Amino acid sequence: MGLIPDLAVMRDRARTRLRKFGYGLFALGWTGSNRHWSNYEKAYLILAGLSTPLVLSVHSIVSLDFAVSQLPGWHTTIFPPYFVAGAIFSGFGMVLTLLIPIRKLCGLEDLITMRHVDLMCKVTLATGSIVGYAYGMEVFIAWYSGNPYERYAFWNRAFGPYWWSYWIMIACNVVIPQLFWFKKVRHHLVAVWIISILVNIGMWFERFVIVVTTLAREFLPANWGYYTPTWVDICTYLGTFGLFFTFFLLFLRFLPIIAIAEVKGVTPQADPHHPLGGAKKGGH
Repeated sequence: MGLIPDLAVMRDRARTRLRKFGYGLFALGWTGSNRHWSNYEKAYLILAGLSTPLVLSVHSIVSLDFAVSQLPGWHTTIFPPYFVAGAIFSGFGMVLTLLIPIRKLCGLEDLITMRHVDLMCKVTLATGSIVGYAYGMEVFIAWYSGNPYERYAFWNRAFGPYWWSYWIMIACNVVIPQLFWFKKVRHHLVAVWIISILVNIGMWFERFVIVVTTLAREFLPANWGYYTPTWVDICTYLGTFGLFFTFFLLFLRFLPIIAIAEVKGVTPQADPHHPLGGAKKGGH
């Protein structure tokens, strides 16, 4: 939706018929008229309003799939807000991981400023703190409930066979993001990039801890075991990286990295009526 004006620009500048047809197909006949802009901005506003409750509903439903089960470690009401905060936390971590190298390689320093990076670090810090609070509440609920199965599930996560995955999760998701309290860290791009990668690693281990450590110690000791990934598991996981980066690099190759229409709307433009030829902010 947000690419429609940009796709029209690419359509108008395309040198081959194939590209002109491809960009024109997805530009949906955009001409840049006042009626098109009016309808576009209304639709953009509606979709923006729908996206926030969509994020909340999707991750709440996914978390409820776990919470309605009877397995200790999953059967908890804190999962919905915990998953929503984790989704925002990991999302910002992934955006920082991709944004910082692209910003440098493509020379986007004037468009993606340090203020943007600083604000993203603050959001990552806030959501990481919420996730850390959720971790603490999980342990407290398991203890306060008096349920021996719940207590054992969380003791097993922290001190059982998979203790290493639990403490990697705590370190990457709770402890390391606290470095963003310091402005020097938030403005050091290499440090921000490394922390963002650690956030991604920590969120991967969160899924590992939730799924594997819970299923590895069920109600029946006869079902207990230690999960070790096979070569199929490892290759499938590595394949997801290849699939993602293939589509990501294709996007960078054939579509604008930064929305042209949105940048144009806030770019200072020369004022022909100004006696000194100054500049003022230009709109659509």
